Amino acid sequence: MKETRIPTRADQPPQLLLWSADECLPVLLGLGLGIMINQVFVCTVTGMIISHFYRKFRDLHPDGYLLHLAYWYGFGFCRSKSMLNPWIKRLIP
Repeated sequence: MKETRIPTRADQPPQLLLWSADECLPVLLGLGLGIMINQVFVCTVTGMIISHFYRKFRDLHPDGYLLHLAYWYGFGFCRSKSMLNPWIKRLIP
């Protein structure tokens, strides 16, 4: 059998210069909102602060933690039959 090389960064989020896409999103949303309400500096700085705290939160928790947390509080992103209703905390067979 021939060995297959699997890249180590195949499942990482896309990068924009030095930042990942999920870190850039609050800054870009703040910039867009700031342009619409004529408060570009304030909204962009707010986006940078949110991005900073999000990066710290993401580094301290495992991958997919926010999706699991959102699912636990009832924000289900999938309507498949294999995913249970998150509000049901006790299952009776």
